[in-house]
Amino acid sequence: MFAAFRIHAPRGLVLIGMTLVLGLLMIMSIGMGFIPITPGEVFRILCGEIREAAIPIDPLHISIVMDVRLPRIMTAVAVGFGLALSGTVFQGLLLNPLADPFTLGVSSGAAFGAALSLLLGLNFCGPATLCLMAFIGAAATLFAVFAMSGRDGDLTPSNLILSGVIVSAILSAGISFIKYMADERVASIVFWLMGSLTSRTWIDATLTMGTTLTGCALCLFFSRDLNIMSLGSRSARSLGVNTRQTRLILLLTASLISAVCVSVSGIIGFVGLIVPHLMRLLVGSDNRWLIPASGLGGALLLLGADTLTRTILPHEVPIGVLTALIGGPIFCWIFSRAGKERRYE
Repeated sequence: MFAAFRIHAPRGLVLIGMTLVLGLLMIMSIGMGFIPITPGEVFRILCGEIREAAIPIDPLHISIVMDVRLPRIMTAVAVGFGLALSGTVFQGLLLNPLADPFTLGVSSGAAFGAALSLLLGLNFCGPATLCLMAFIGAAATLFAVFAMSGRDGDLTPSNLILSGVIVSAILSAGISFIKYMADERVASIVFWLMGSLTSRTWIDATLTMGTTLTGCALCLFFSRDLNIMSLGSRSARSLGVNTRQTRLILLLTASLISAVCVSVSGIIGFVGLIVPHLMRLLVGSDNRWLIPASGLGGALLLLGADTLTRTILPHEVPIGVLTALIGGPIFCWIFSRAGKERRYE
């Protein structure tokens, strides 16, 4: 779709360059905040923690970097990577350029579970209760969508999308009812639903990073089959691809990655929608390259947005609001260019 204005660059260099930029942005972001820390000092703190060397640095700065900023930044990178990765897989599987991690209702399920936890004041797992309830809601929604769409024996893209829209509409009504019943707790529910990375811990960072990297490895393993499936189910089956098994595995993987990300950060839109389209301009549509490129692009986008709302804006706004403000115009530009390309073909 974007072949006419794709940027032709060596794919390996693109991935290496994005990785280097991500590393530099992480170091800069760690140093930015109410108490500024120079990039050199940040680097010394990180090296000192890794090598366990006695480096004479202010203990307050070490605590700020290792206990406050680094967990949040690692969580932002992992969530952005996971959402963009899931969006790439959904668009490839459903053959729909508008597909993203929320197409199947996974985000609505996670939001419903988390909102229910906040309403009832559940605390059976301590601080992890909110994440657990969001994950349970997302998983239950995923299986409901599969049950509805698989009644005819085949998980077709149209059935999955339609089932996701139906389930998402029902859950959205449930979320609205919870907000109506929440009274004084509605502010915390609404803030969480708009997406936030505030007060993230190493538990959140480890959970999202581990899930995202494992899911990325699995998606890369099936990337060749995903390329073939873009030709259509019949063509893929004739070439020896088990389309039902591959579609089920990849849908489960992408949906569970999305569920974990939403359970940690709330609903953050547009990352999984626009990043895969932007990365196709750089590396093309081959999923063997597009999957890691989209993950890195999502990490860059979300980390940049989080750094902006945390350090530059006068008040911290929900990151989901900022990604929508950034993603909306970019998405309009992409499809206006695509429309011009179609007119001149």
